[in-house]
Amino acid sequence: MPRDIEAEVVVIGGGPAGMAAAHSAWEQGAKSVFLLEREKYLGGILNQCIHPGFGLQVFGEELTGPEYASRYIEKLGKTGVQVMTETAVLDLEPSRTIRTVCPRGVHEFHARSVILSMGCREKTRGMIMIPGTRPAGIYTAGLAQYLVNIEGYLPGRKVVILGSGDIGLIMARRLSLEGVTVEAVVEVRNSLSGLVRNYVQCLLDFDLPLLLSHTVTGIVGKERLEGVLVSQVDERWHPVPGTERFLECDTLLLSVGLIPENEISQKAGISLSPISRGPYVDETFATDVDGFYACGNVASVFDLVDYVTFVSQKAGEAAASHRPRGKVRFVLQVGVGTGLVIPQRIRNIEEGILFIRPSQGFRETQIIFRKRDEVFARKKTPICRPSEMIRIDIPSIPWPPEGGEVTIEITGNPIQGI
Repeated sequence: MPRDIEAEVVVIGGGPAGMAAAHSAWEQGAKSVFLLEREKYLGGILNQCIHPGFGLQVFGEELTGPEYASRYIEKLGKTGVQVMTETAVLDLEPSRTIRTVCPRGVHEFHARSVILSMGCREKTRGMIMIPGTRPAGIYTAGLAQYLVNIEGYLPGRKVVILGSGDIGLIMARRLSLEGVTVEAVVEVRNSLSGLVRNYVQCLLDFDLPLLLSHTVTGIVGKERLEGVLVSQVDERWHPVPGTERFLECDTLLLSVGLIPENEISQKAGISLSPISRGPYVDETFATDVDGFYACGNVASVFDLVDYVTFVSQKAGEAAASHRPRGKVRFVLQVGVGTGLVIPQRIRNIEEGILFIRPSQGFRETQIIFRKRDEVFARKKTPICRPSEMIRIDIPSIPWPPEGGEVTIEITGNPIQGI
């Protein structure tokens, strides 16, 4: 390969988002599409997600993560997309110049469009500031999943899991199947953080305890973890004095949230939302910098790989044509009861999907669209939870003709518990 490469579309990241975006760009007519992946294989996090539950909306059947990845690898094999694995991006410039290194050498891509699809990373112990010693035996849940499902190692024999997000629930089941004792899943919220189906299939079916309104307040052990201190918390998530107790364990898994991976994005001068921690995007998932698109978990952490695929297809279509963008008509902001909204910019109200994450669970829910003090649209749903995004088609909303800033609020009867 030459050192300097001209390309219509370059996709950075070969997980589910990158594969869907590259395939979509090729299908839309881009004939020079490169897919860059730093690992040896395409698929990203899907390769270690050996449990079922993927693909119901995209393929109409339930697949495991590797099966879902293989479907898209086969689809890419029928296109002219040039896949480069073991390729790390060293630098990214606003001019859409991408410097990479791989076993074949150093390359510089000059792209008409760049799609960012680097995924996300896990929050660590340092980010949530758990006090105590620093023994062996503390892992993020995703790392533990990799060790068990890819490398064939058990992280420990007696486990406490902090966080009831989906990966924490899934690892509770996975470790139980391997004979590991799960002492408890500990959740600081007063309600479940993951999908209800995972609570049923991973905790109830295996008779594993869930401690709501609790958190880990201390680490015990020197060379190896010997146990954790767990305390009840109040409505502000502050530990309640006198409720601390000791849980013996040799392993602590942290399932305390995910952060979009955007160090490379910032090198290109792309502005990030303090709420989603990903780039500001419009309905085509174009960023604020011309020629750059962001899709999948690099834009915002999604609940379902199917949603990741839908938005990445949209980004691939837009990157392939890369027409001049119109003026931003609406800027969307989160209001009371709303934790996240994506996209945050709308240029064309005739296309696209809006994803809204509530900040807490509600029954008899109303999603309220407000411009200044005027409510111009309402959407109803029986129930909503922070673990499950609300999906609304953008054309289904009666947007005001003059545009402007829009605040999205969610109201209803609060849910506590599961």
